[in-house]
Amino acid sequence: MRLLLFSDLHLDAAFAWAPRAVARRRRQALRDTLVRIVGLADEVDADAIVCGGDLYEHERFTPDTAAFLQATFGATDRRVVIAPGNHDWFGPGSLYVHVDWPANVTVFSEDRLAPLDLADGLTLWGAAHRKPAGTDGFLDGGFEVGRGGVQLALFHGSERSGLPFEEDGKQPHAPFDAAQLEAAGIDHAFLGHFHRPKAAERHTYPGNPDPLTFGEDGVRGAVVVDVHDDGTVDRDWQVVARSHVADIEVDVTGCASAHDAIERARAELAGRQGAVRLTVSGELAPDAEFDLDDLAHVAPHLDAVVVRRGRLHVAYDLDAIAAEPTVRGQFVADVLADDGLTDDERERTIVVGLRALDGRDDLEVA
Repeated sequence: MRLLLFSDLHLDAAFAWAPRAVARRRRQALRDTLVRIVGLADEVDADAIVCGGDLYEHERFTPDTAAFLQATFGATDRRVVIAPGNHDWFGPGSLYVHVDWPANVTVFSEDRLAPLDLADGLTLWGAAHRKPAGTDGFLDGGFEVGRGGVQLALFHGSERSGLPFEEDGKQPHAPFDAAQLEAAGIDHAFLGHFHRPKAAERHTYPGNPDPLTFGEDGVRGAVVVDVHDDGTVDRDWQVVARSHVADIEVDVTGCASAHDAIERARAELAGRQGAVRLTVSGELAPDAEFDLDDLAHVAPHLDAVVVRRGRLHVAYDLDAIAAEPTVRGQFVADVLADDGLTDDERERTIVVGLRALDGRDDLEVA
């Protein structure tokens, strides 16, 4: 049995970090990726396409989304099986309820694992989230498959050992322990929720197939899964996105002017594609009149440049200034001696104060 697994596409995502026109293009890119996933299933001759949830976002979907999914899944003769997650939860207002799905599409609708026969001797157990939060673990309560043959599972859930190091802010929706799979008689589970891909012994997270934000790492996409007669699997990740999202850092140390910093950033961004989050770090010369907004338009060939401040400092010689018999020398000495300030507060206070004493309007660096 060959399956094509994906999850966490998040159709209609807001892309709050992007300008409006860019966000609209990113949402179209997600649709294009789903079309490629369905096409890939034909290319690799998959027996079924299985989705581990968060196919779309419940709060934002439109009738156009419903029509797109109906047509896209109806364009293949491959079986399509979906286990709704916490973002595309199954309920009265769900897209899943209102679409007249073609015969090849199965959507799990109960908040408990239910069996679906994929082939003789091969069962796929699936479940759905029926609310956006608070779903209990599908393997809790001593669940057991109670039948022979190869037993697979498809659901949207949080493997507990992954919670401490997975993406910030991830909530433990439908949590479970990896050991529960073997205890339940599940040979392998295909999962959604964690966006970072993972190939564990008995479970697989494919990762979101198209970039959703910055800072994503690991090869992610759709996974070609060959299921063997003993329940073991071979997995091959296939990149299906054509979008590019990158994190770039530019060090402005030594830049004597805003022009120097802009040129350094422009060089870092040359040849890049898609959207970039540019982190600005380093030490600026005290006389540089620099604002992070100056960098937002340095690479018009990119879809978007999102600029943020890293460890950015002004290269003042504070010890030398504190030793001066001047007002500014006394000011710096007093701030350095103030134990009630954090390092960041102390630095900001000194920079703003020194620039004010110099009569400058740009009191804060970036």
